[in-house]
Amino acid sequence: MLAIWIIVALSILGVIVTPWRLPEAIWAMTGAAALVAFGLLPWSDALNAVGKGTDVYLFLGGMMLLAELARKEGLFDFLAGAAVRLARGSATGLFALIFGVGTAVTIVMSNDATAVVLTPAVFAAARAAKVKDPLPYLLICAFIANAASFVLPISNPANLVIFRQQMPPLAEWLTRFALPSLLSIAATFAMLWLTQRTALKQEEVGAVVEMPALSSGGRTAAAGIAATAIALMVASGFGLQLGLPTFLAAAATAAIVLLLKREAPWLVLKDISWSVIPLVAGLFVMVEALERGGALRALIDLLQMTANRSALAATWGSGVALAVVCNLVNNLPAGLMAGSAVSAARVPPQVASAVLIGVDLGPNLSVTGSLATILWLAALRREGQHVSAWSFLKLGLLVMPPALIVALAALRFG
Repeated sequence: MLAIWIIVALSILGVIVTPWRLPEAIWAMTGAAALVAFGLLPWSDALNAVGKGTDVYLFLGGMMLLAELARKEGLFDFLAGAAVRLARGSATGLFALIFGVGTAVTIVMSNDATAVVLTPAVFAAARAAKVKDPLPYLLICAFIANAASFVLPISNPANLVIFRQQMPPLAEWLTRFALPSLLSIAATFAMLWLTQRTALKQEEVGAVVEMPALSSGGRTAAAGIAATAIALMVASGFGLQLGLPTFLAAAATAAIVLLLKREAPWLVLKDISWSVIPLVAGLFVMVEALERGGALRALIDLLQMTANRSALAATWGSGVALAVVCNLVNNLPAGLMAGSAVSAARVPPQVASAVLIGVDLGPNLSVTGSLATILWLAALRREGQHVSAWSFLKLGLLVMPPALIVALAALRFG
């Protein structure tokens, strides 16, 4: 229905532009409420749609709790000092080091973890190194979070949404995605370096920094993050959902730290960006409305028709199309629709792989493409740093397409 598309489009536009600097969640929830108020989506279906995101809410809540705990206990400041010392006064060295760490965190803890956990650490590293403009280093957190998000199934919650019960075994996953992931990461590094090299050459990085002592709370937070990474790997290996293990590991870590310090929990909870949860809930409701409006059936028919005519055309067409669509509705709800369409259309594995790459990598085009990028923006605002949607788009137009092209091209070798 036309009314559904208009409301969804206006809501997404509000999330992108954030008029009057109102939080993104307000626009997403307003759109969801409007769909119910105008009778375009029954309230029971809206509640069911919100319920579909429970695992995502738990995952995000756990990650944000761990990040806030680590920040308050000085873990980021400690790691920042170590990073600056390793860089030895080299802006390029610090850039490469942060990129490498971001890649590792994304692979084993997910792209959302990179946005939530790594971004504050990079801010701390920039302060420790007396960097005048931390933006070139902060951009790494946003772009690598998506570029490395299909190395493993757990590297992006959208991966689990797309394949659902048809998740390939780990060996098959690596066969399909190892080369595309490697090329995607390499292309992203190359384009980020080319676009930021002038700023890095003008930057002076302090080589000598004072290493702060790591408190017992900081050590506990570090152990909690490590335990969470292990829990995610184990849960993924058994095909379990990731939200509950993440939340339980974070809650246990917070409980230990707070008990040792005899502090009240709200001292940590009050500084977490909880508005991300209703933002995601609103996106789920809007996708439900689009499905009821026939968008899912149209997507299934298009996939089947294209795949029957040419698997190669379907591979490139679906990968590129979803890379663009993710920036209009966010990759998590887009992944929900794409996963349903891939399952129903029974497309060849190569096409399903292209769908996943488009959903994971396409969001590097704009600030609304993925939840990880939205979380990254929230982390930036907390530190007083602002990146406009337009400036990110201009950079995304240079960084995302080369990575997408080489990743899709590499599928033929998988």
